Amino acid sequence: MPGGFIGKILKVDLTLGKVHEETLHESFYKTWLGGYGLGARIVYDEIMPKTDPLGPKNIMGFTTGILTGAFTPLGSSFTAVGKSPLTGTWGDSRAGGYFGAELKSAGFDAVFCYGRASKPVYLWINEENAEIKDASSIWGKDTYKTEDILREEHGDKRIQFASIGPAGEKLSLMSCIITDKGRAAGRSGLGALMGSKNLKTVAVKGTRQIPMFNREKVMELRKKFVELAKAEREFYYEYFTKYGTSGATAMLALSGDAPCKNWKGTGSIDFPDAERISDENVIKYLTRRYACHGCAMPCGGYIKVETGSYAVEAMKPEYETLASFGTLCLNDNIESIMFVNDICSRYGLDTISTGSTVAFAIECYEDGLITQEDTQGIELKWGNADSIVKLTESIAKREGFGAVLADGVAIAAKKIGKGSEKYIAHVAGQEIPMHDPKVMPTYGSGYVIDATPARHTQGFEIYLDTLPGVNMPPFSDDKYDYHGKGAAIAYMSYYIHLVNALGVCLFPSSLVTIEGIPNHADFVNAVTGWNTSMQELIVCGERTACMRQAFNVREGFTPADFKIVGRAAGKPTLVEGPLKGVTVDFDNWAKEYFDYAEWDYETGKPSEKKLIQLGLEDVAEQLHHKA
Repeated sequence: MPGGFIGKILKVDLTLGKVHEETLHESFYKTWLGGYGLGARIVYDEIMPKTDPLGPKNIMGFTTGILTGAFTPLGSSFTAVGKSPLTGTWGDSRAGGYFGAELKSAGFDAVFCYGRASKPVYLWINEENAEIKDASSIWGKDTYKTEDILREEHGDKRIQFASIGPAGEKLSLMSCIITDKGRAAGRSGLGALMGSKNLKTVAVKGTRQIPMFNREKVMELRKKFVELAKAEREFYYEYFTKYGTSGATAMLALSGDAPCKNWKGTGSIDFPDAERISDENVIKYLTRRYACHGCAMPCGGYIKVETGSYAVEAMKPEYETLASFGTLCLNDNIESIMFVNDICSRYGLDTISTGSTVAFAIECYEDGLITQEDTQGIELKWGNADSIVKLTESIAKREGFGAVLADGVAIAAKKIGKGSEKYIAHVAGQEIPMHDPKVMPTYGSGYVIDATPARHTQGFEIYLDTLPGVNMPPFSDDKYDYHGKGAAIAYMSYYIHLVNALGVCLFPSSLVTIEGIPNHADFVNAVTGWNTSMQELIVCGERTACMRQAFNVREGFTPADFKIVGRAAGKPTLVEGPLKGVTVDFDNWAKEYFDYAEWDYETGKPSEKKLIQLGLEDVAEQLHHKA
């Protein structure tokens, strides 16, 4: 009997108030693995082209991978999928925590929600039994209270949730899905998709043991992985476990990687006290550590600010939040950042997009494009922590000037006008993450190449050395050499798609370059009983890449729609600091990537030959032969 998957998915018709199960054959999992591979195949098949992202015909999916819940040291995650309300492209967003493992323990590999409920509802999955239940008592509540109320109502503290807050209910295009009171499926605006369906939360409880072909082998591989990781990458392992991503904030600010002053500043000049929002100054508030299900590198934690205006108990902010509300806004008040991180978790807002939108508003205010009258008395100044908190609260509630900003920088700039579009940094409508592509161009190339624009989890530079068991193409060590890297970037993108399809985390996955350490294929074989290789799994990643790309092509998107423009590309260039005079131009890399992947650079279409080679004959027919 194979392990790693349940073999069942749940389909929920919110319009009719009905649920039913479907069975998937083992061959489906060998093809797609799970995660957003599974999601891309099903959503592509069942959503009509040009569907309104906020209309009832969009699909909201929650998917797990075949390693989700398998207690590998690589962590455990679920991926939310659907057409993005923010960009109109393929949308997905991964979150760690315990929801994914609990969903599988409750008897399902994935849940897909269709239609729209006539009133607020939540989905309750209890040991393979699924019900659509009235959510009137929790509608309008924040994500924390939602969990507390339903745990008390059902009398079980073990229930896990994937919830939206008031921001998702009010269809903020920056809204996200929250689990574990602070873990976020943050990007693509999928909180608005849940809100459009009147779906407040998915609550799951399961006690069944997730099937594994050879549990003893999994534990043996886990032990070996942890031992080698600690021995060969002691600094990385210990540093990451101690600080999480917050440990890198000061270093990235001073190197220029963390964007500063809404992308027009330089950290070493405009934000020289970055250590105030980094490493030791973050964990001094730590009360306890947190690890996602099965992870051997517990990077999370809970903090407590005891007194003052920003007193809060919440999950520790990570780098993207520290940079978006810190360096980008010139805010070195760590307690205020912890406070706004909590606001975003409670209301269900993506911190990258929200911090970026606040920074944009500050610059508009500074240059006189908006006034205190527009902001209802909020004096927007660089580094003014109180104003940043107040504006974030108004965005979260979609009140006052926050209503102008609640859908992100691209829409806000259209509403404000007056030339404000020159102050925004985005790709296809999604705010650019907190890694400057001028510092790590190969990493930044993922912002324009991946089917989900402007995604920090689709960057490639940290992996560009070797993958054991994979025939990696060669590449130049010169990071500003824009030639000869397309094949390597393609391989690394396939690898990241593989990681996300398996339902594991990128950070421990980066350790597979250690000689002799168990890799993903080792764990997959022990969990499932298959006999696969890393090279074969990379092909699964490539197939997922083609499926996500095909979705965008069918929606009418071309590579020309995915461009980094303005400041984030170094246009105009910075005049001082480590990035002085640097510009980036990904056109050549993108063309090389598309050539290697056998995708057309003008239309974005994967070639008919490539699609057929990957077993996607139906997609080839639709893209190449249907009028």
